[in-house]
Amino acid sequence: MKGGWLGGVAAGLLGAVLVIVIFGFGPLDPWHQGWLLAGPLGPDPVQLWLGWSYFRVSPWSLPPGANPAYGMELGTAIYFADAIPLLALGFKALRGVVDVPQYVGPWLLACGILHGVLGWRLVGLATRDPLARICGAGLLALQPMLLNRMAGHTPLAGQWTILAALLLVCGAGQGTRFGPGMGRRTLAWGLLLATTGLIHSYLLAMVAPLWAADWLRRALAGRWVMARRPIWLVAEALAVPLAVAAALWAGGFFLLPGGYDSGPGSDTGRYGSWNFDLLGFLDGGQWSALLPDLPDPGHWEAGSSYLGLGGLLLLGLGAAVALGRPGIALPRRLWPLAAVLLGLLAFAITPHVTIGGWGVELFGLPDKVMAVAGALRNSERMVWPLAYAALAGAIALLANAWGGRRTGWLLLALLAVQAVDLRAGIARRQALVADAPVGIPQRLFDAFWPEAARHYARVRAVPAANMGEGWESIARFAAVAGLPTDSIYMARVDAAAIAALRQKTAASLASGAYEPGTLYILRDDESLGLARASHDPARDSLLQADGYWVLAPGWQVRPRAPPPTGR
Repeated sequence: MKGGWLGGVAAGLLGAVLVIVIFGFGPLDPWHQGWLLAGPLGPDPVQLWLGWSYFRVSPWSLPPGANPAYGMELGTAIYFADAIPLLALGFKALRGVVDVPQYVGPWLLACGILHGVLGWRLVGLATRDPLARICGAGLLALQPMLLNRMAGHTPLAGQWTILAALLLVCGAGQGTRFGPGMGRRTLAWGLLLATTGLIHSYLLAMVAPLWAADWLRRALAGRWVMARRPIWLVAEALAVPLAVAAALWAGGFFLLPGGYDSGPGSDTGRYGSWNFDLLGFLDGGQWSALLPDLPDPGHWEAGSSYLGLGGLLLLGLGAAVALGRPGIALPRRLWPLAAVLLGLLAFAITPHVTIGGWGVELFGLPDKVMAVAGALRNSERMVWPLAYAALAGAIALLANAWGGRRTGWLLLALLAVQAVDLRAGIARRQALVADAPVGIPQRLFDAFWPEAARHYARVRAVPAANMGEGWESIARFAAVAGLPTDSIYMARVDAAAIAALRQKTAASLASGAYEPGTLYILRDDESLGLARASHDPARDSLLQADGYWVLAPGWQVRPRAPPPTGR
C-alpha cells in the first residue's frame, strides 16, 4: 500500500465520510430538494436552487449561461445565482437524458472526495508514509473554513481547487502527475483555472495568484530561460487568461454591466468591513468544544477561519522544528509562492486591522482602489490558501525531522484531537439539515396562488430589489409555477437596472397601463397607493393573500374554468 493508489482511495473515502456524517445520505439524492429550502442553511442554497430551477428549463442562448427568466430585466446569468456554473452547464446539456432537480448534495460529496485525494497527494510531496498521508489529508479536510461553507455557501466548498493549485506550485520536479513539462503544466493550469472560474469567483481570485507565483518561479529559473522555454512561458501567459475568459463568458460573467462590486450587502459593507482578524486562526467561535470564543469583528465570516486545536498544535510543532533547526530555510523556488500568500494575507487583513475585534484604520485607499477591492469585500476568505499551505508546510517539516512513520502516528493523534475539538460545530451543522423534508416546502397557502398561476405569464415584486421583502416566497411560487419573476437574490446585480425597473413599474402602476399578463406583488405603501388609485375594481382585483398585497389585473374578467359536472 505504501505510496500506492489505495492510500488515495482511503483519503477520498475519509473526505466522503466527513460529508455523510454531517449531511447524511438524503441530500445525495438529486430529488431530495427540501434540505436546501427548509430555511436553516440560509438564503444561499435557496438562491442556487432558484437559479438552477429556471436555468434547467430555459432555452439555450448566447452566452450559454444566460438565465433571463430568473430576474427578467434584473436577471443576468447562472453565474450570479452562485449555482456552480460548471455543473449547471453540464447538467443542462444532459437534460432529456437525465433530470437533476438539485446537484448540491452530490457536489458536496465530490468536494469531500477531491479534498481528501488532493490533500493526500499534497502531503505525499513530503512523505510516502501511507498513515501520514491519509491523516494529513484528514486534517486538511476537517477544517471549519471548509465545513462552514458546505453548510451554507456551497460553491465555496470547492476548496480542493486551492489544494490542486498548491500541488502544482510545490510539485515541480517531484514526480507528480502534472510533471515538469511546460506543455503539460500549461494545460494543467489552464484546466484548473477555467474549472475554478466556473465554480466561484472568490476561488478564482485565490487560485489565479498561485498560478502567477508558479509562472514567475519558472520565468526566474535558469533552466527555463534556455532554448525554446521562453516561448512556452509567453504562450502560457496568454493561453491561461484566455481559457479563464472563455469559461467566464460561457457562465455569463460578462453579462453584468454595472460592475462586480454591487450586490447584497453592497450598501452596508465595503472592502475592510469583512476582514480577517489577527486572532482569526485561534478563535474557536461556535466551532470549538475546547477553546474559547474570542472577540471578533462581528461580520458574517468571522469565526470560520479557526484551524481547530489539532491544526493549531500541528502549526506549533512545525514552528518548533523550524526554530530548533536553524539550517532549515524555504527553498528559493517557493519564494514567489510565499510572496503571493503574504499578499493574500495582507488583502484579507485589509487596512482596517483588528485583533480580538478591536480595530484601527492604518491608512485609507483611493476610491478607485476601494471599488476594485470591493468586488472581493468578504476578504477574510482570501486567507484560505495561506492556511492550507501552512498546514501542509508544517507536515513537511515534521516529516523531514522525524520521518514519515512517526509523523504518521502524530498526525493520527492530531486528527483525533481535531475531531473532538470540532464536535460542537459539526453538531450544529448536522442540526441544520436534520428532519428536512424531501419535497419543496410550501410557503404560500392561499387558494389564490394556484389559480393565479394559471392566468398570468410573469410575477413582479414591486418595488424591484435584490433580496427585497418576501423575495424567497414570491420567487419560490413563481419557480414552481414556471413563471418568470424579478423577485430575486443574486450575488451581484446592476444597480442601474434596478433603478430603471422601479421607475418603469411605478409609471405603469400610476397610469393603470399594466403590463399584459403580469401579477404584481406590492411590497411598500407607495406601490400599494398607486395601485389603489389606478386599478378598476370591475376589471382588476387588489387583494391580500398570505399577508401580501397583490394587484391582479383583469382578475374579475378572467376566463373561468367550467364547474365540474356530476353524474
